[in-house]
Order: sequence, then C-alpha cells, then structure tokens
Amino acid sequence: MKVLVLNGSPRRNGLVSQMLEHIAGSLPETCDVERIFVHDLTVRPCTGCMSCRSKLCCALPEDDAHRVAEAIRTADALVIGSPCYWGNMNGALKVLFDRSVHVMMGEKESGMPVALHKGQRAVLVATCNTIYPFSVLFNQTRGVFRALREILRWSGYRIVGTAAKSGCRKNGRLTDREIEKCKKLARKIC
Repeated sequence: MKVLVLNGSPRRNGLVSQMLEHIAGSLPETCDVERIFVHDLTVRPCTGCMSCRSKLCCALPEDDAHRVAEAIRTADALVIGSPCYWGNMNGALKVLFDRSVHVMMGEKESGMPVALHKGQRAVLVATCNTIYPFSVLFNQTRGVFRALREILRWSGYRIVGTAAKSGCRKNGRLTDREIEKCKKLARKIC
C-alpha cells in the first residue's frame, strides 16, 4: 500500500509535522510511505485555463506540481496536514491542490464531476494558535477540515479520521493523548 503524506506546514519540526510523523511512523512496515514537504516545492499558481480537464495533464511548464500530481494519482491513501491560516488550509497547500485537480477528479461531457479516487482513505491533521473554545467558535481547525473535505469528497476519498490541536502558540507540545490519537489514525488507514 502506498501512502502519500502531504505536509503543508512551513515548519519542519512544528506541530503539524510532528503529528504527521507520528501517523507515518505508526503505519505498518508493509506500507510504502512518501513524504512531501509542500514548503520546499516550486509550484506556480493555477491559471484556470481548464486544459488539464481534457489533456489530463497541467499545461503549465514542468514544476513540482507535476511530480506531486503523479504521486497523488498513484497513492492508495493520503495523509494531509496544514496549519490554519484565516480559518483555512495554508496557501501553498491550496495552490498545490489547484494544480492537481486533473488527478483528483475527472469530468463527464455533461460537466458533471467524476471522482477518481473512489473509496480511498484519507486522514487530516490541522493546528491553530487560537485557544479552545474560540478555536471551535471561530471555525479555525474546522475551517481547514471543511476546505480539505470539499476537495477530497469530490475526488472520492473517504476521510477516516482527523486530529486537531488548538492553542499552539501557548502550548507548543503534543500531549501523550494527542500522540496516541495520531497513532490510532495510522491504524485507520490500513
């Protein structure tokens, strides 16, 4: 089983990165795990030309988005993490998904979407600086999950679990309970 981990955090040792590592590290050894640190990629923004729908390949000059799109296309499961930026995933991850639409969903002649990853599993991780309960009231990590669910739902993925951490600026460490939750999420992937 090939599992693709998309780390949308700009911090290699931040809480999103730590949570994703606990998940990836708890996957069975039989899983082929590929980790992509989105912040290191060179990805041009989508121009909305829509030619990828018919060509099944992005028309922009070759960059890291092409490589990641192929990794998404061949993965059996996704693990995605992002810090919360204005109640949403961060911009680098959003740009990457904009550029990967042709490997996520197809389109019938009528214009209706066709899910290309029916039944494949996904796990989502999000963090925010807003403290609880305001993180919930202001839809911080829930906003990240909402945006990712929208993309993954139209692509056919089944989200089998989520892990969120709020108040990260005040509490910059994962608790034992949060680490255990990440490890349990790994078991839901396989």
